[in-house]
Amino acid sequence: MVSNDQHNETIDEVIEELQTEQQEENKAQEDPRIEELTKLAEENQQRYLRAQADFDNFRRRTQKEKEDLAQYASMKLIGQLLPVVDNFERAVSAASANQDFEALAKGVDMIFRQLEQTLQQEGLKAMDAVGEPFNPEFHQAIMTVESDEHEEGIIVEEVQKGYILKERVLRPAMVKVSG
Repeated sequence: MVSNDQHNETIDEVIEELQTEQQEENKAQEDPRIEELTKLAEENQQRYLRAQADFDNFRRRTQKEKEDLAQYASMKLIGQLLPVVDNFERAVSAASANQDFEALAKGVDMIFRQLEQTLQQEGLKAMDAVGEPFNPEFHQAIMTVESDEHEEGIIVEEVQKGYILKERVLRPAMVKVSG
C-alpha cells in the first residue's frame, strides 16, 4: 500500500511536471515575440550609434569649416586691395625717380579714390556728421562749442570721420557739438 506521504509526493511530482511542461509551452509561444523584440531593440541601438557617429562627424566638420572661414575671411578684401598697394609702390618709385611732387600728389589722390571705391564695394560708408543732430550711437563728442549758427545738440565740426560697415557702426565719428 501507498502511504499518504508517498501519494502526496507523487501528486507534487506530477503537478511539478505539468507546471514545467506548461512553462515550456509558454516559452515556446513567447519566444518568437521576445526574439523579434530583442532583434528590433538591437537594430534601434545600431541606428542610434550610427546617428550619434554621423552627428559627431558633422559637428567636427562644421567646426573645421568655421575655423577655416575665420582664418581666411579677409582673403577676398586683401585680394581687392593688392592693386591699391601696387599703385602706391609705383607712385613712390616714380616720385623718387622724377622728384615731381605735383604728379605724386595727383597719383596719391587717384590711389585714394581707388581705395575708397574698393572699400565701398565691400559695404563701407563714411558718415556725414556736420550739421546733423548728435547721436551717441554714431558720434563720439569730444567737446562742446558755442555756436550762433547752430542750435544746441547739432554737430559743428568733424574731427575724425566715422564709418558704417553695411548696417553696423565700424567707428563712430569724433565730433564737436554745439552747446
